[in-house]
Amino acid sequence: MKNMSVSLSARDMVKHYGGVVALSDADLDVRSGQVLAFIGANGSGKSTLCKIITGVVEPDAGRLSLDGERVTFPSPQVAKKQGIAAVYQELSLIPDMTVAENIWLTHEPLTGRLLVDSKSVEQKTRELLDLFSGTYSEGLEPGAPVSTLSPDERQIVEILKALSLNPRLMILDEATASLDAQQVDRLFSLIANWKEEGKAIVFVSHRMEEIMRIADCVSVLRNGETVKTSPIGDTDEEELVELMVGGTQAIPDQLDETLEPSEAAKRLAVSGLQTRVLKGIDLEVRDGELLGIGGLRGQGQSDLLLALFGVIPCSGRVVLSGAEVHFTHPRQAMSEGVALVPGDRATEGLLMRRSVLENLQLPSWQKYGFPLSMDKARRDANRVADTLNLVMAGLSAPVNSLSGGNAQKVVLGKWLLRDPKLLLLNDPTKGVDVGTKQEFYNLLAQLRREGTAIVFYSTDDQELLGLCDRVLVLRDGEVTAELSGSTLTHAELVRASMESNQGNGV
Repeated sequence: MKNMSVSLSARDMVKHYGGVVALSDADLDVRSGQVLAFIGANGSGKSTLCKIITGVVEPDAGRLSLDGERVTFPSPQVAKKQGIAAVYQELSLIPDMTVAENIWLTHEPLTGRLLVDSKSVEQKTRELLDLFSGTYSEGLEPGAPVSTLSPDERQIVEILKALSLNPRLMILDEATASLDAQQVDRLFSLIANWKEEGKAIVFVSHRMEEIMRIADCVSVLRNGETVKTSPIGDTDEEELVELMVGGTQAIPDQLDETLEPSEAAKRLAVSGLQTRVLKGIDLEVRDGELLGIGGLRGQGQSDLLLALFGVIPCSGRVVLSGAEVHFTHPRQAMSEGVALVPGDRATEGLLMRRSVLENLQLPSWQKYGFPLSMDKARRDANRVADTLNLVMAGLSAPVNSLSGGNAQKVVLGKWLLRDPKLLLLNDPTKGVDVGTKQEFYNLLAQLRREGTAIVFYSTDDQELLGLCDRVLVLRDGEVTAELSGSTLTHAELVRASMESNQGNGV
């Protein structure tokens, strides 16, 4: 058997993204035959450190050692040559390519003439698929396009793609998030085999039950720092949650005043909402209320907002302003006073090469008549730009000339021009500076005073705690907790997100 021995150490790792500190003093050690659970709350820096280890991200400071020798990984290819592979929550598969093509991309078995050995590719792909035999549908075949597969089957292909490299060290970053119980059991059986072979496994997960079941050791990251590493038998779920949140944390003073939920009219009532991801969501929000949506990333939060805006098909009952609605297109939602600030402003929220004016007025041109009343359109756009303190060369400047924070203001501004009654926010402050965030928080306070109902998903736990009246925690497409009042704390939010049995269920 090939010697799979490996020892990897990361020390004093630092990484900044502009003014945001992703890592400040992070350490990680993993060795052959060991499963290291790597855990932390939202934004703690787990994925950043994993991407440094795999050559995707370059650190600002710190040192990596592999088998006792200091190393650098300037690219994923260099890390792969050293036997390091990763499975990320954000899949890297190419939808229009087949299962086999995705698995063997860039390292296809070749013939003596240096041509792709198609027979070998199919045979080796079937051998890999057999590792999960009985846990997927008949449609998961070497020649099947990835676009035809279900989310769990795509996750299996992603795992097999990493395994095809025969790595010495495997990083599984939320790799079980899309798998069912049978598939998780099979993966854990494979992990046990990999340990016997001498592989090292870094297991990143939000599922406490899985962590306690599979891990040999655990490292806890909080605010970019490693706060504890210990054998899994020397700790328990309660201690791990406390380590992740650091006890009682001060909530930033994000709003000028505290706005209590009123007995205002019920703007939105949802019952039994289902999509391919959501499994029956119930919620309601009143005029002037800010309802937070929390939980680990990828648990159905974006699907919830997209379904309410008519972007993806759904079933269930949605009552808006006292009348039942069923939106099948965003135009219908817009006509009823609903607005959505999407998660990716560059691809979903803006026409980056077009002017600020065009983007601000994108959903509203029809109200300026034909021919267009450009003077009125500019006056309205300037009014919103002033409200948002938009820093720009002028309304004719292209959006791609703006900073990230100002571009995000344009995304929000185009909806303010429509005076929305229900505002859906999909992680709107991601990647913006602290000053812009504060302006955004103040704007939310003003909208609430004016009676706008807001549903707000954020990957920043402190935003949810500091801004929201209530927070619904989603996990695996279901609401697992509703936090408010004395239960709206960081510890309870993390517990509900991490499937700890210490939290508040619903």
